[in-house]
Amino acid sequence: MVQDLSKIEETITESSIWENIRSFLKQHVDLSEDISISIFDVFVIIAVIFLTTLVLRLVLRIITRNLPEDDKSKFNVVFGYFRWLIYLIIFLITLHTVGVNVTAVFAASAALLIGVGLALQTLFQDIISGVFILIDQSVHVGDIIEIDGKVGRVEEIKLRTTRAVTIDNKVLVIPNHLYLENSLYNWTQNGTTTRENVEVGVAYGSDVQLVKKILLQAASTHPDVLSEPEPTVVFMNFGESSLDFKIVFTLADSFKAQFPKSDIRFEIDKLFRENNVTIPFPQRDIHIIQKPVK
Repeated sequence: MVQDLSKIEETITESSIWENIRSFLKQHVDLSEDISISIFDVFVIIAVIFLTTLVLRLVLRIITRNLPEDDKSKFNVVFGYFRWLIYLIIFLITLHTVGVNVTAVFAASAALLIGVGLALQTLFQDIISGVFILIDQSVHVGDIIEIDGKVGRVEEIKLRTTRAVTIDNKVLVIPNHLYLENSLYNWTQNGTTTRENVEVGVAYGSDVQLVKKILLQAASTHPDVLSEPEPTVVFMNFGESSLDFKIVFTLADSFKAQFPKSDIRFEIDKLFRENNVTIPFPQRDIHIIQKPVK
């Protein structure tokens, strides 16, 4: 009988403890007239934030596993900003799920968020574009790129801008959002060597085989032109005033292609003069019709 009474007392004690815990967890804190939160809701929010942190770490590890160390550190910085935004969204959703009225919070912050969003629209475009560049590896430091008619060698890729140096040693600062709005030409993505060409026209009646020999000689003797693949002459067209040719050759450094191309033009002009090959100029026949004087 005594044992039964003690078991009943223990059961009553445990029940009373659980009731006290439930009562404690159900206690509400009124932050304002519209916002009230319980202690249990606080524990739920903490648990959700903890799980969100684990998921974000896993996502970050998956996304950056193939990135170089320099790009990985840049991506970690921008991911940190987006992480806090995700935390804020999860926090508000969790509050709404546990029954907290967050309409007042959204109403109070809507105008501010719209104003900030409009003011930072271009900045966010640049940052998002920078993230895309880091992830898809479409541009690397050292690449020669052409965008919006401007050519430069990439020196640094930041989250908001890409810095390149032009052939004139001028710094070209490219906002990253331009990658989304314009076609980007990466001259060196397939390798450092590129195919270049020089076009020239000769007079009708010229020995085309001699012209071909001269063009090959002018290109193949230049020290910057690679022997493999060999230079090639293309007979382009029968023009209005000339026979049009193009000499195609390969350079190891296309960033300074204008200098060997200029040298090859000088050599072509020299060899043409030595072999009496004429570069024509446009000619027009003018017929003057005189009306009889009355």
